[in-house]
Amino acid sequence: MFKNSFKTALLAIALLLAGLYVTAQQVHEPTGGDPDWSKPYQPFQIVGNLYYVGTYDLACYLITTPKGHILINTGLASSANQLKANVEALGFKFADIKILLTTQAHFDHLGAMAAIKKMTGANMMVDDKDAAVMADGGRSDYAFGNGKMTFAPIKADKLLPDQAVIELGGMRLTLLHHPGHTKGSCSFLFNVKDKTRTYHVLIANMPSIVTEKKFSEVKAYPGIAKDYAYTLNSLKNQAFDIWLSSHASQFNLHGKHKPGDAYNPKAFIDRKGYDQTLAELQEAYNKKLRQR
Repeated sequence: MFKNSFKTALLAIALLLAGLYVTAQQVHEPTGGDPDWSKPYQPFQIVGNLYYVGTYDLACYLITTPKGHILINTGLASSANQLKANVEALGFKFADIKILLTTQAHFDHLGAMAAIKKMTGANMMVDDKDAAVMADGGRSDYAFGNGKMTFAPIKADKLLPDQAVIELGGMRLTLLHHPGHTKGSCSFLFNVKDKTRTYHVLIANMPSIVTEKKFSEVKAYPGIAKDYAYTLNSLKNQAFDIWLSSHASQFNLHGKHKPGDAYNPKAFIDRKGYDQTLAELQEAYNKKLRQR
């Protein structure tokens, strides 16, 4: 009986390892990306209970609460251990992450999400329009999919509509549906307090255009032009004190903060930079429209 049980256990392990191997082989994370996407960066406190834990350019955010933590974005698939080290370097337990969010279902922002979900047991919440592409590992993504998985598939624990409120430990984040870059790209609005004041924070999903095709040629996303227009208009009308984004380069992180700098939330109060970034994206959108 022992021999049979042992053989059964070995067979189960072999099948599990084979399945993991096949899954790994099926994921084709695009190559040739910016080296800054995987370059390490020292984590730091942005304001109050909001921290930067991402890489040099792929922005990931930790929001801490007495009831557990929220992690927004994970960077590339190779970044899981780096994010864990960053969170722990700040003095927090990685296992205390209870909610996972992403600003967009692309490999450079949730490549490590499946691994981190397994490591922490956290609930994955996503804009409902990105749930399908997240579940198929990017296969159905209109720009990068082409039938291939670009990240490990993740099944959402909760689908979030526009204006959904995510609550944990006294924090309330409002999801803003900002499609175009992906069908379910989104931004997050919330308040953060420190010893002196309350800051209204926007993590903005800036709608850069990733398709080389004319909008009218993107058959897998017939409403893409309309969605970009909606998002640009919505972002222009947002009110906030501090703004951040999915890429450090988009909000000039490295011009506002250097590793070792003292706590300085005011460095991220930058409406002029925000408006300039949106103006550049608007021009790129207008140029793409003229290709029709």
